[in-house]
Amino acid sequence: MGSMTFGDALVALKAGGRVWRAGWNGKGMWLKLVHGGEYELAPGMLDHRQENPCNPRMMPWIGMKTSDDGFVPWLASQTDMLAEDWMLQ
Repeated sequence: MGSMTFGDALVALKAGGRVWRAGWNGKGMWLKLVHGGEYELAPGMLDHRQENPCNPRMMPWIGMKTSDDGFVPWLASQTDMLAEDWMLQ
């Protein structure tokens, strides 16, 4: 698929695709939607000393595969949101 807008990229992410920007400098970088059931909180992340400990619902988020083979939460910049060089991987 050719270049897309950020809106097109979001639709592709929600459909299970991976997307990346032609304008990114790092090689091998891409985004993926991580669904709530695909991860868990590490033990001790929540304060269980409370009288009524919370049991949060795991929410979806967008993760980025970095050029150094990491995978981190990603936040869109103004440039990313206005770019029209999004590609489907």
